[in-house]
Amino acid sequence: MDFDAAARSWDQDPTKVERAERVAAAILELAGPLEGKRALEYGCGTGLLGFALQAHLAHVTLADSSPGMLAVLREKIAAAGAGNMEPLELDVAKGPWPEARFDLVFTLMVLHHVPDLDGAIRAFHTLLNPGGRLCISDLDKEDGSFHGPKADVHRGFDRRDLAGRLERAGFRDIRFATPYVVHLERAMGMASYPLFLAVAERG
Repeated sequence: MDFDAAARSWDQDPTKVERAERVAAAILELAGPLEGKRALEYGCGTGLLGFALQAHLAHVTLADSSPGMLAVLREKIAAAGAGNMEPLELDVAKGPWPEARFDLVFTLMVLHHVPDLDGAIRAFHTLLNPGGRLCISDLDKEDGSFHGPKADVHRGFDRRDLAGRLERAGFRDIRFATPYVVHLERAMGMASYPLFLAVAERG
């Protein structure tokens, strides 16, 4: 997907808006309370999830590798007068990562686009303060029809495998929820794609 090209119309999709709101509610339930905490969202896009959590956080850094998405995000931050939101251009595969450390790191529908899954998890561990929480929301394991057979992405994730990867990276108290299900029309009819939320504590 060309995320730069999609940025201007991203927020016009009600499914994406609803998805972010549902995941935000699940984060508040499983990782809250968030008051007074500093957070990093990786792969923030136009900031739908970040804005849904912004009022609960002391500060949130919103990182993405797409200049187009970040341009829209900056306009939204300025329009909202959100003084506790800071955009950051960042590619998990290239860095450099910020020197700041956070109480919460969260992602939504991002990890399946990241080739080096374990490397990203280790980076998130490094960015968290001890006792900080990592919240990953993404697709459960699927047959590849979500993006189509030509897409070079992970076909969702097996929860048990992901939990093992998180444990090996130094996370503990790993919990899962299912905050949302995406329904898409495909050649064989309507298909459903559950999204998990994994919440883990940095040891």
